[in-house]
Amino acid sequence: MKLVFLPKSNLYDFMESVRKFGELHVPLRKDENIFYYGKCENVRDIALDYRRTILPAKKYFFRPVEPLMTFDTTKGYQPVEEDMDKKVVLFGIHPCEINSIRILDLVFGTDYIDNYYFNRRKNTAIVGLSCVPDDLCFCRSMGTDFAEDGFDLFLAELKEGYLVRVGTSRGDDMVNGAKNLFRKPTDAELDEYKQRSNEISKKFTRSISTTDLPEILEIEYDSPQWKELGERCLGCGACSMICPTCYCFNIADEIALGTTGGVRKRTWDSCLFEDYALVAGGHNFRADRAMRVKLRYLHKQKGFVDRYGRPSCVGCGRCINMCPAKIDVAEVINTIRGAVK
Repeated sequence: MKLVFLPKSNLYDFMESVRKFGELHVPLRKDENIFYYGKCENVRDIALDYRRTILPAKKYFFRPVEPLMTFDTTKGYQPVEEDMDKKVVLFGIHPCEINSIRILDLVFGTDYIDNYYFNRRKNTAIVGLSCVPDDLCFCRSMGTDFAEDGFDLFLAELKEGYLVRVGTSRGDDMVNGAKNLFRKPTDAELDEYKQRSNEISKKFTRSISTTDLPEILEIEYDSPQWKELGERCLGCGACSMICPTCYCFNIADEIALGTTGGVRKRTWDSCLFEDYALVAGGHNFRADRAMRVKLRYLHKQKGFVDRYGRPSCVGCGRCINMCPAKIDVAEVINTIRGAVK
């Protein structure tokens, strides 16, 4: 993989240069500790010190509300292709977020190809950025604290600049388009990168063990812990809505009164909602909240592993941060494992 060095004094000039590859979107500060991905008007507005955004980057590919097609009883249907060809540059994505996008690539690209997802995916350039964990991060436990692929460029921060990994031909074009801003890294900078990597790995304070976790979850399927967890959970679905790898959705037709047509939309859904498994006739396959909570954990840490060979949690800490009931996913897993009483 090609490596180049970007001095910190050249960062903003480089950000300006990548606008030719698409509309620039970066992490922005909403409040002291609240961040979101949004369109960048001024490159100096980028929040380089952010830890996590409210909504994950998946919103650019798998939208919260998305029209799929319009239909009419006399004209038939017409696919909606809004913004499908729009070019976007997502700048400043952390490793766990990049890994979450790779997980969604598996979901939307296996068996049935979701063209709505992949059309936006291919038109989005991803520039990653290293980070330092806080007390909510456990991405190291999930093996997502480092991104091997899934990006065009990845910037690892050093004292005087960024060691930049070039991941794709588009990333190489980005570097070549502003080659005067880059130089070859020195041996001292490469040594600094290794030292910094070791230092960051020691900063993780929250951890879980994923060793034989699918088997343990199966053993503990009837554990009383799930009932206790169901009594704490509010069923609000906040953890699902801000999760970077949750992909459940609902589809509904909107028809205006007095017309012969309408629009079909898909919207984010949550397996924790009471009506998630409600079917015609009023039967609910998951009426019990404890069952819904349990199955969400089993899906992420067992079912997904069985299907794709890896868990679907990336350890970003969003669900811990946003849960109004203060449910800690790492604590739950460690309790189920018997590591915590």
